[in-house]
Amino acid sequence: MLRYFARRMTFLVLTLLGMTIIIFSMLHLAPGDPIDLIVGPNVTPEVRENIRHQYGLDEPLVVQYFGFMKSLLHGDLGESIIQHKPVSELIAERFFVTLELSITALVISFLIAIPIGIKAALKRNTITDYSLMAVSLIGISMPTFWFGLMLLYIVAFKLRLFPISGYGTWKHLILPALTIGITDAALVARMVRSSMLEVIRQDYIRTARSKGLAERVVINKHALRNALIPIITLLGLRIGWVVGGSVVVEIVFARPGLGRLMVDSILARDYPVVQGTMIVLTTCIILGNLFADVLYAIVDPRIKLR
Repeated sequence: MLRYFARRMTFLVLTLLGMTIIIFSMLHLAPGDPIDLIVGPNVTPEVRENIRHQYGLDEPLVVQYFGFMKSLLHGDLGESIIQHKPVSELIAERFFVTLELSITALVISFLIAIPIGIKAALKRNTITDYSLMAVSLIGISMPTFWFGLMLLYIVAFKLRLFPISGYGTWKHLILPALTIGITDAALVARMVRSSMLEVIRQDYIRTARSKGLAERVVINKHALRNALIPIITLLGLRIGWVVGGSVVVEIVFARPGLGRLMVDSILARDYPVVQGTMIVLTTCIILGNLFADVLYAIVDPRIKLR
């Protein structure tokens, strides 16, 4: 197990390194000059160059990257060019807003998906199965931001059941969490159905039924327990996806999370904040995948041999 974990950690470090190169290059090679947003167009060239030197923007990209990595290894994400505050402080202020939304959405997703997937598997090739899978296909095909806008218009604007936007109470959390949770549940439900179908066709399930056990006991005690093994792994994978997917939803519902911070910083070309936010979000996704790998090795020891 230790060797398996060490291999995964090595892969994690290499992935994070590649991710920092991509993020840094993508931002610094984009058109535009952040100095224009700091000082405006009417300052002298000397002032512009002094400010550029102050933020290290006059150095070659390679030098800037190694300076960025040196600071990153010391836990320093830099300082915001626009807000003049440490990036780590700005991210800390927004991180738990995103985390709250992500966890709530993940819980909603699995609470919806697992019963639907099991029901569809037990009623396979019936109108119930076809109906549930058709609905899940619509959910997979539906853009998250569009579904969020529909919830805003119908539930918040027309029915006035929840606030349209903002942050502060549990009512502000419901619609964004439902937006992510329901669209994510569509995919998870199909995977639960496939896993359940594979299990209920096994010999030990037929043996349990032949012993005269009640169908409820066969499903809950024998089939579901084994069908949940790949679902547990899926949980780890969805953690990273939901955290990353909350970015768009935060913009739609005007939540002050990492997604809103990143978009505002992109528009302002605030390089340090954009870099720091993207690193935190992508790290969450990578850690979610690592968690899934380790969890899979725990529930299925055979995976350690691969």
